[in-house]
Amino acid sequence: MSMIHENKDIGIRNINRTELRDIRNVKIDPALSKDERIKSFISQIGNPYCYLDGEIVVSISYTDTDVSLEDRLKSYACGLG
Repeated sequence: MSMIHENKDIGIRNINRTELRDIRNVKIDPALSKDERIKSFISQIGNPYCYLDGEIVVSISYTDTDVSLEDRLKSYACGLG
């Protein structure tokens, strides 16, 4: 049974913590193929957009933009100095 919600952007306040799985319990066999590792991860974590890391609820979302993560990180790094 998959826990991936049809709406990946479900509000973090609307999540039932007891339904979330802890990423610390996920074990990936490096000998598996890339596709098999992905399937194993999804099978173990349930909802890859919202899970636990110990007592912390982790919620992941993406913004529809043309700016890449690499561009954002470069911009951030340039702003540090």
